[in-house]
Amino acid sequence: MTVIVRDVRAGDAEGFARVRRAALPFMLVTAEQLTFDWAHAHPRSHYRPLVAETEDGGIIGTAQVGIAHDAPKPDIGYVNVYVDPAHPGRGAGTLLLRAAEEYLAERGARTLYSWALDEPANRAWAERRGYAPSRSAHFLRLDLTAAELPPLSAPPAGVELLTAEDFAADPRPLFELDAVTTADEPGDVGAELDDYAHWLATTWEHPLLDRALTTVVVVDGVPAAFTAARTDGLGRYASGMTGTAPAFRGRGLAKLAKNASLHRARAAGCTEAFTGNDAGNGPMLAINRWFGYEIAATEVRHVRTIG
Repeated sequence: MTVIVRDVRAGDAEGFARVRRAALPFMLVTAEQLTFDWAHAHPRSHYRPLVAETEDGGIIGTAQVGIAHDAPKPDIGYVNVYVDPAHPGRGAGTLLLRAAEEYLAERGARTLYSWALDEPANRAWAERRGYAPSRSAHFLRLDLTAAELPPLSAPPAGVELLTAEDFAADPRPLFELDAVTTADEPGDVGAELDDYAHWLATTWEHPLLDRALTTVVVVDGVPAAFTAARTDGLGRYASGMTGTAPAFRGRGLAKLAKNASLHRARAAGCTEAFTGNDAGNGPMLAINRWFGYEIAATEVRHVRTIG
């Protein structure tokens, strides 16, 4: 059966989400979220979601394609290809990658990054197409129905636990905290958050962001640490980002935020919790193991230079 690659169209979001959930069940994805993301992509990202479709109109593969507009260098592109595990060996991944590479090269990309689960077939597939592994990250899972979360304790003097809802009137302090923690997040591309309006539109208003479960640690009136919570309405909870401002590190504030958020998540009916860690981020891995998270899968970021 012939497979074609095309741009997403109205009505593709559910099929796109279905493939993503099947290929990568450790990340939250909904049709509503995808529609939102596509509509709010930054103009400089040249974002272009693609699908691989069979003759009967079934979507069997997807690709997220764009320029890393918030990276320090302007010539970095990304392409993440996912194929429905029920439809292997039909060339969908190769067609998606080829279309993505041509598109990114036309827009000045010279370095391409791509994530893939750390499996022998994926490694061989990437190598044959000129991609070499650059770093790895872990997906971690916690069964909230069975986990014995650390007990809640009163915050130290001068420390207050708030939620994102408490900043609804003025989210800028959370943007500034997000920016300073993102700046030194482990990675090989890097990111700089400097567009408050875009952050408001794409992060603060994101349909998966759960403001009631997103927890912020405030020290002497200053937001010092946070964990951003995402939920999909299906009982699944994910830590979108956990960070502590440099001046407040080493005081256990990230643990405090995550513990409060996980307790609230379980009370709200969430049954599974997911998070991700760079494989070299020992301190954060230790914190997540302390909560009972276990590694569910490992993903490898591959890189290729073109042009």
